[in-house]
Amino acid sequence: MADLAPLIPAQAEIQFSKIFKTGSPLSAFALCASADSNPPKLQGSVGGSRGRTAAGALIALLFAVLPASAVAQESFYSGKTVTLVVGYSAGGGYDIYARMLARHYGRHIPGNPNVIVQNMPGAASMTSVRHLDATAPKDGTVITTFDPGLITQVLTADKPVVNFTNFRWIGTLLRDIRICYAWGATGIKTFDDMMQRKQFLIGTTAKGSNAYVNGAILRNVFKAPIRQIAGYPGSNEQRLALERGELEGNCGSWTAMPQDWLVNKKISPLLRFSATRPADMSPDVPYVLDLARTPEQKAVIDILNSPGELGRPFIVAKQVPPERVAVLRAALRATLKDEAFLADAKKQSLLLDPVAGEEAEKVTAQIYAAPPDLIRKAKDVLE
Repeated sequence: MADLAPLIPAQAEIQFSKIFKTGSPLSAFALCASADSNPPKLQGSVGGSRGRTAAGALIALLFAVLPASAVAQESFYSGKTVTLVVGYSAGGGYDIYARMLARHYGRHIPGNPNVIVQNMPGAASMTSVRHLDATAPKDGTVITTFDPGLITQVLTADKPVVNFTNFRWIGTLLRDIRICYAWGATGIKTFDDMMQRKQFLIGTTAKGSNAYVNGAILRNVFKAPIRQIAGYPGSNEQRLALERGELEGNCGSWTAMPQDWLVNKKISPLLRFSATRPADMSPDVPYVLDLARTPEQKAVIDILNSPGELGRPFIVAKQVPPERVAVLRAALRATLKDEAFLADAKKQSLLLDPVAGEEAEKVTAQIYAAPPDLIRKAKDVLE
């Protein structure tokens, strides 16, 4: 921005107006303009009509040097509602993170729009993605969070219904740390214990979810006695099924595990799919790539596992104007530094390890650039 100091008289005091909402990035540039107030005066060596003339010149210069896009986005989002569409049912990890973001995100978007959450479960969150692609507004007022396991599912499909490189990625709140685990009451403590069972029942929402991909790797790469029961709307319903004894274990996000499960050791982690091991996880839990026996197994697992690094992503339609995408990305970065947001995450014991939208788009492009023969092998694992 241009240096404005030479244009401001010594000891100048300017009363700022409420033309823009409090907290808006533009509020600091708006001068008092209410009909019943006196014209603003510059106190010091300049006053009267000369002061008003200087103030008017300052206003004109301020708005001249402001980025046009900033003014436009404030005008666009003011008075609007931004909807975060969650591809799973209420109460699960995707929903919890989205609702936490919704409580703080609007303060950092120019115009301070209202931010709400809408759950749209179905087809391992594909229903929400297709809604964004087909019928949702394409103006940046609808943001979808979905299961990134869909990326490999779509990539290996004969007739892909969407292309994830065509969406604009706003970013993610964390890189997911995925595990497969056993319910404590089963007596299964380790990966080897599970491998010795005749059958190990775990849940999933549908083919294409990260949980399904994790189970498929166990079943088809390591020949584990896995049987996946599909049809659960989300992770919350699967947790209830575990507590009722309908399931013996599951694959899911370590960051979304109920705290009482971890504190009271109600589950036994069997295998982790992330190279990163959180401090509160036993070092005895093996990493999936360390169990791979051949370079081919490692390559297939790697491509199937890569989308999990995108955690819980937020995307918008490709038709959203670039300057609006930039505004939403900047707002997410600002939210991640917001003390109230960080306190909210700490209160709920929710980890944060964000991925920028630009980086997420690069990761997605790299997955789509995988060699055709590797994609075919990955498809065989998912069958």
